[in-house]
Amino acid sequence: MLEFKIKLILSIISFIWLVDAYSWQAIKTMLQRKFIHHLKTWRIIYFAVPTLVSLLFLATFFIPTLETNMVYRTYVSSLIFVVYLSKFLLCIFLLADDTIRGIRWIYLKLKPKQLVNTGDHTKSISRARFLSQAGTLTAGVPLVMLTKGIFKGAYDYRIHRVPLYLKNLPTAFEGLKLIQFSDIHTGSLFDKDSVHKGIQLAMNEKPDIIFFTGDFVNNHTDEAYPLMDHFAQLKAPMGVYSIFGNHDYGDYIAWASKEAKEQNLKDLVQVHKDMGWNLLRNEHVIVEKSGQKLGLLGVENWGDKGRFQKFGDIDKAKMGMQDVAVKLLLSHDPSHFDTVVSKKHKDIAATFSGHTHGFQFGIENSFIKWSPSQYIYPRWAGLYKEGEQQLYVNRGFGFLGYPGRVGILPEITVFELKRG
Repeated sequence: MLEFKIKLILSIISFIWLVDAYSWQAIKTMLQRKFIHHLKTWRIIYFAVPTLVSLLFLATFFIPTLETNMVYRTYVSSLIFVVYLSKFLLCIFLLADDTIRGIRWIYLKLKPKQLVNTGDHTKSISRARFLSQAGTLTAGVPLVMLTKGIFKGAYDYRIHRVPLYLKNLPTAFEGLKLIQFSDIHTGSLFDKDSVHKGIQLAMNEKPDIIFFTGDFVNNHTDEAYPLMDHFAQLKAPMGVYSIFGNHDYGDYIAWASKEAKEQNLKDLVQVHKDMGWNLLRNEHVIVEKSGQKLGLLGVENWGDKGRFQKFGDIDKAKMGMQDVAVKLLLSHDPSHFDTVVSKKHKDIAATFSGHTHGFQFGIENSFIKWSPSQYIYPRWAGLYKEGEQQLYVNRGFGFLGYPGRVGILPEITVFELKRG
């Protein structure tokens, strides 16, 4: 394990310094025109960044208090990602320029006489200022966007209003206001004031019922405790119903023992209970209003992509369920709908999922809806229909990994149930 850690550290630090050394060529080209006499000073300033980043990165692995500090780890990894993604794009431009220069140099060596009278080629062989400037500007785009996504997009909660038409909806439930949250990831949420504002934004809608569709934590139940009082404020007359997502089981970290992992999950069950949420684990409830009934099913995580858990059991959730006109399913991963629900459970009118986060990056406006997420999940955000069944994929309330959002903002979904 230690050997692997050392190799990982050396690989990442080597990558950082190679990218910086190469991208310095473009920065130097741009500085030469106005700061030719101060290049040494600028070089020191420039390489102070990879020095600082390397030290921060090393501290993450070798200082115990920082190694387990989620805030520190998240923002250091994001700093490396944002800065060096931008510089890597710059290096692509430089590589293109160097390739052209190399080809011209070889051509000049092979055909010197033919090139003598074609003009001054010394300028064409020197690093092209245009490519350096274009590369630098291109690299600046993701740097600005991703930085803005951290400081503004992460907590820029948006309400999505969705009329949900359900065939055979009992008249007593027409106009019912249902709010969905998903993918809170409490271990990533550090701005409690903004979280509180997001919760109040939802409660101002005066929901009749609330769904939470999984991933309350990243790994540890301990992550939930600082924010429990905030999320306990989510209340609705007909109840708050929740399920587990793939991250809630603690499968992505090493545990001291099997018993420790099992206790972590038991503690998370208690968290849901203490907040007043009704956790559904392959089970159902019947909600009644004016003598009419609505069926709610909640299942454990079931994912068809990668190595995600397949704990969800709809047949078990239905067991003993009386016949109701409309059944609503809470299932964290939208691939469950594609693979199982739409094929084997035609009696489920609507499924509510999350999981994708919309990749926390993309474009959504009146004309374009795009995210890298769509190349993995065909149904990745919003409302989808398959015959008489519907699926809604929530974009998520929190974030994971990259502590921000660009284009795909955190979502609170407000549904109004309608007959149709």
